Amino acid sequence: MPKFAANLTTMFPELEPPERFRAAARAGFEAVEFLRPYDWAKEEVRGWLDDNGLQFLLLNMLGRNTATNDPGASIIPGREAEFRDIFDLALDYVTALGGSMIHVTAGTVPDSLSLAECEGTFVGNLQAVAPIAADSGIMLMLEPLNTQTVPGYLHTRTAQTRRIIEAVGAANVKLQYDFFHMQIMQGNHVEALAADLDIIAHIQFSSVPGRYEPQFGELNFTFLFKYLDKIGYDGWLGAEYNPRGDSWDGLSWAVPYGFNAEK
Repeated sequence: MPKFAANLTTMFPELEPPERFRAAARAGFEAVEFLRPYDWAKEEVRGWLDDNGLQFLLLNMLGRNTATNDPGASIIPGREAEFRDIFDLALDYVTALGGSMIHVTAGTVPDSLSLAECEGTFVGNLQAVAPIAADSGIMLMLEPLNTQTVPGYLHTRTAQTRRIIEAVGAANVKLQYDFFHMQIMQGNHVEALAADLDIIAHIQFSSVPGRYEPQFGELNFTFLFKYLDKIGYDGWLGAEYNPRGDSWDGLSWAVPYGFNAEK
């Protein structure tokens, strides 16, 4: 049986964050992702979790800034100290919230640097912080993103992400597989999931196109969720989608799995 988590950065956008946590619990979710909790005190976010009996899974490191076109510190030579500060902030939050995963965002490759230079810097940064994360029981997640919505991103296919993971050589650096990005970049999920099951530690999903609920778009998620059970994936599936309409109506996909779609 799949284990679904609500991504509260994207789900229930009509609600303020505290109400999103309540809505997730009311719908029947037991775990949540909250990608950028840094605008709130750790104690406040922990209160939202505890008040609703929710388990915290994952957040993102602060990365590229699309407003200023800054690629972020993760892949830029000379910004290693800045990367470490951003990592320390993420580690502080994820441990305070009882989470287990940090998505280490890479960033976009500047025209002034080569892909090889940026990938090498990324590997070095990950090698520096992976043991620190491991000491706290935290996995570092690498998620390949697509070139349509995130042009120029460092790693965009699972083969490249695997290469980075193997270069880092740390047991707690894993692949975060997002159906939305990988449908655009490579498709063929049955073979891809089976081939990369050894390094996949977290999965996210939404429709393609539109990034809506899984009942929309070109992917057969009923089949894919069953397939993940079949091949023995026992991690969480993060519902990282933007509701197409009413948030509660959109939860119809989850009813067969025992969730509640009534306000």
